[in-house]
Amino acid sequence: MLGPKLKYRYDHYTWPEMKDVIARQPVCILPIGSVEDHGRHLPLDVDNFLIGEMCEDVAKRIPDEALLLPGIPYGFEDHHMSFPGTITIRAEHLEAFVLDITLSLAHHGFKKILIADGHGSNMPILDMAARKTIIQSDALCACFIWPSLISGLIKETRESPFPGGMAHACELETSVYLYLNERAVQMENAEKEIGFHKSKYYWHDLGGGPPVRMMEWWSRMSQSGVIGDPTLATKEKGRIWYDATVTSLIEFIREFRAFEILPKTDLHG
Repeated sequence: MLGPKLKYRYDHYTWPEMKDVIARQPVCILPIGSVEDHGRHLPLDVDNFLIGEMCEDVAKRIPDEALLLPGIPYGFEDHHMSFPGTITIRAEHLEAFVLDITLSLAHHGFKKILIADGHGSNMPILDMAARKTIIQSDALCACFIWPSLISGLIKETRESPFPGGMAHACELETSVYLYLNERAVQMENAEKEIGFHKSKYYWHDLGGGPPVRMMEWWSRMSQSGVIGDPTLATKEKGRIWYDATVTSLIEFIREFRAFEILPKTDLHG
């Protein structure tokens, strides 16, 4: 590390010190993102950068209650591989890798583990890893993708159409990136593109999911990499959505930390 040891960083402790950390029972936060196309206006690091900044901010604010692990920078991206630069991890590898981490935490005695996702296509894989963690250990493990924490606020404050205006490299992700690092956003290259099949039951939108889910090759739906309208993005919207996400995540961590782990019962007898 460079600089002082940070109380909220898992990997800044020595192993003897870790015993006291375990006794404190903070919620362990494991961020995971991706390296993939995000239109012509955003860098490949969007999913890593946004979820990483959010989790770091949360852990800094409540260092006695949260413990931040090093993030996993790659995700499941097979459908994005038409776009140069994307890196994909096979679903079974990603699930096994995440599960190895969560079960290691449970082995040492941590009881609350939270997988923080920045990339939509990771979610079914992370959900399965979280479920298996609970089945195979004495810990509780939950997962979320960050826009889901503020879906109500997004609905009230978005300008892009629903569904479709906030799916990928969109008004939402571009606004938050503008707020965190405006210099890295090439707004002159931002373009609106909403190219998936129109249906009452199927769509793509980070503000709310559809009843029926399907993931086509991304290049069938978008030639720019965008699904949504990043031209409506602003730094001020990004501030509002970022702050609300951090506040909501702190609130959930405090609730999650208080969850009682009840004994399982075998009802065969």
